[in-house]
Amino acid sequence: MRNMKYEPQKIEEKWQERWEKEKIFEVDMDPKKDKYYVLEMYPYPSSKLHMGHLRNYSIGDSFARFKRMQGLNVLYPMGYDSFGLPAENAAIDHGIDPKKWTNENINAIKNQQNRIGLSYDWNRMIYSHDPDYYKWDQWFFLKMLEKDLAYRQDSYVNWCEKCVTVLANEQVQGGKCWRCGSEVEQKFLTQWFLKIRAYAEELLEGLEEVDWPEKVKVMQRNWIGRSEGTIIKFPIMEEKRTIDIFTTRPDTLYGVTFMVFAPEHPWVRKWVEDTQYEDEFENLYRETMKQNQFERTDIDVEKKGMFIGKYAVNPLTEEQIPIYVGNFVIYEYGAGAVMAVPAHDQRDFEFAKEYGIPIKVVIQPFDYELNAEKMTRAYESDGVLINSEEFNGMENRTAIGAITEKLDEINMGSATINYKLRDWLISRQRYWGCPIPIVYCEKCGTVPVPIEDLPVKLPEDVKFTGKGNPLKTSESFINTKCPECGGKATRETDTMDTFVDSSWYFFRYCDPHNKKEPYGKKRVNYWGNVDQYIGGIEHAVMHLLYARFWTKVGRDLQLHSHNEPFQALLTQGMINKIHPYCPECDTFATKVEKDSTKCPRCETKWIQKSVKMSKSLGNTVDPNNIMEEYGADSARFFILFGASPESSLEWSEEGVGFAARFMNNTFKLLSEEPTDIRKTENIRDTLINYYMHHSIKDITESMKKINIRDAVNKIVQFSSELTDYKKEGVNKDIFNNCRKNLALILHPIAPHMTEEVWELLGEDGYISLAPWPNYDEDILTDENDFKWNLINNTIDDIKNIKQVLKKDSIEQIDIIIAEQWKFDFYSDLMQLIEDTINQGEIMKKLMLKSKFKPHGKFVSETVSKVLKNIGKYANFILSPSDELKFFKDIIPLIEKQFNATVNVLTEDETNQKKADQALPGRPSIIIN
Repeated sequence: MRNMKYEPQKIEEKWQERWEKEKIFEVDMDPKKDKYYVLEMYPYPSSKLHMGHLRNYSIGDSFARFKRMQGLNVLYPMGYDSFGLPAENAAIDHGIDPKKWTNENINAIKNQQNRIGLSYDWNRMIYSHDPDYYKWDQWFFLKMLEKDLAYRQDSYVNWCEKCVTVLANEQVQGGKCWRCGSEVEQKFLTQWFLKIRAYAEELLEGLEEVDWPEKVKVMQRNWIGRSEGTIIKFPIMEEKRTIDIFTTRPDTLYGVTFMVFAPEHPWVRKWVEDTQYEDEFENLYRETMKQNQFERTDIDVEKKGMFIGKYAVNPLTEEQIPIYVGNFVIYEYGAGAVMAVPAHDQRDFEFAKEYGIPIKVVIQPFDYELNAEKMTRAYESDGVLINSEEFNGMENRTAIGAITEKLDEINMGSATINYKLRDWLISRQRYWGCPIPIVYCEKCGTVPVPIEDLPVKLPEDVKFTGKGNPLKTSESFINTKCPECGGKATRETDTMDTFVDSSWYFFRYCDPHNKKEPYGKKRVNYWGNVDQYIGGIEHAVMHLLYARFWTKVGRDLQLHSHNEPFQALLTQGMINKIHPYCPECDTFATKVEKDSTKCPRCETKWIQKSVKMSKSLGNTVDPNNIMEEYGADSARFFILFGASPESSLEWSEEGVGFAARFMNNTFKLLSEEPTDIRKTENIRDTLINYYMHHSIKDITESMKKINIRDAVNKIVQFSSELTDYKKEGVNKDIFNNCRKNLALILHPIAPHMTEEVWELLGEDGYISLAPWPNYDEDILTDENDFKWNLINNTIDDIKNIKQVLKKDSIEQIDIIIAEQWKFDFYSDLMQLIEDTINQGEIMKKLMLKSKFKPHGKFVSETVSKVLKNIGKYANFILSPSDELKFFKDIIPLIEKQFNATVNVLTEDETNQKKADQALPGRPSIIIN
């Protein structure tokens, strides 16, 4: 092969065109082959990729390529989560048609994805604003309506005034809108819900079936919030109804001194109407509705409330319990009311103190007595019941079950399981989303659109004013005929939460062109649930939870047999970059401030600190610029080598520069013929062949675990060793085998460069479709492993001695092999260590042998040294004669590397100082 210049842009364009032209990554079902489904969370099509995208896709593509090379039938598709607020905002702000804006963005981002060299099956591309896709959103909705899993209800909802839409609980983060960061308010609207709570227990149990990060499982468990407790029925005085309160602490029932309702509870307004409490209640109500539920339940927020002149009845004592309203009780949680036990709940204690409500102790500590009048805070630990009638003297944990049984006996309560999880509110007051297939008829009421009339398409004659729902401006959309009676009717103008679109798209990829159903059962059962899913942890309690719910619904609709959508999950880490930071103000420089030298607020000099890349800080790096300068393979290499996939990655120009140099050097290594070639084999050939098989095995295991950084690190090491081998002179067959296998194991990381090398080497077909290399266990022996480490340790030792002696050059190196008795001693020591690591016992047994007695000091010191770091010392050693032969065989190698004469001697052949330091596998080295 002639010398070739590495020109990444030219090479990458060449192979991207060939891959696309020959459609080599398109796949279909093949019952004879095992499948593997790799998927990244499909993106919202913004116009430009960012570094987070590059990382996500590089991880996914490298793993998909690896699995493909392992002979699996790999499904690796891509599509776009293309409904959403940005397109609608573009229409409002700039008068751009959302569909046109979205399609242009899809084309732009797809081109950028191709530029990275991603091996997607583009024949399966989907996008959620396609009527042929969202038709099936609507189909699912109607099926859920049939199964009583969808319903419409008046409810207080989370409202984002800036986005002019409702948010699900999962979309409110710290009291703010997950998308725009605005404060979330409470608003009373009629909305559509999906009964995700019906699957709460199964959603919990299913977490045991999947290979997900534990932190994600914990987040879902906490969000679902399973708790075992008791429903207690409290009769309302002067009414023939009860309020059913859930509590985990029925043992405190005798200590209930008041009850608190949510201000928005519908009973409350009726109770205060035309009473002395009405005006004060209205003021409290208005103030409370300005707070979102997260603020209301925050322990640090002031608890406000009032008595409303109403009473409930304790079902066991028949005592009257005054009813209050309080801003800390949420109507959507449980019954929208709580029983209050101020002696044993801190929030209730503070409220009682504020409003002068009696405090009744019903649990005494085991070792002292409480006095209600002297209490400064609630007692919330365990103890013994008092003031609890027949349960006095019982430990409170035992009383939980006993009191529940008593309530059950008198039909005033029962044991139950409760979930914090709320049903999924899917109504959104937006245009750019999937229309809800419902019409409203004065005669027939709420009527589902017939399935044969789907899809209900978005109209184009809408006005984007920035106020209200644009769908309400389309007369052609709103006004329709009732499917049942043919009379006048109006359409539902809310659209579905865009998380609906992403809750089942992964199954649509299995059968993307199906016109008759969302997807065919045969195809989905073959491709199955996603084997490896990759995406951000920020979706732990939104997308990932909704997708699990939707999968279980689909199973129950007999669309497939899968319980879970994603068998394994990888949540990739963030990409960070050094950025100016003020330690005094504890804040990072803004986009405007980042080029200054001081913090404008306190005049402190900026220091440099790592922080997540973000547009707001202005510390982003455009991946397109990196690919233009260094090439896509170098960008991928840096991303994959810089950190393990789950960890944060620190951006550095030096790191990208190293990646580019490695690509260039490895291309030359693989494409240029060695100048010193021989047909005979020597020990160096044996060792590089061993290291190749060793590297293939280690890299294979690392790739299987998606420990890609570790795999890349081992590739770099093997490339370095092969480079050294090439310089020293090579056996042609062994070198050619090594470079071919290096190209194969590097391919998932650098697909374009390795395709070019594959062609230059004269190999058939595409390396993308070539089989992953095998390793030979017969070559991976303890002896070869020992020899490999022995030669490398010896070379390192010579370098270290040279550095300590501050020698620029070496004339002679003497390698001195240990005496026979040391080999016997070392062998005995390793056998003894298998039974004990007690130094005294080991020494006692060693000293029983006469040949070791004259060397007691050496033996004792060596035993101590080995026991302190057992892992450093090899279990396997060569015999003295084999070690001597090995070092004599590698004399030419060491002489060539250090340009010095090398002598190999045994310890009894020389009386040089320090010769007696020789150990088995660790010869004494003397240089001159």
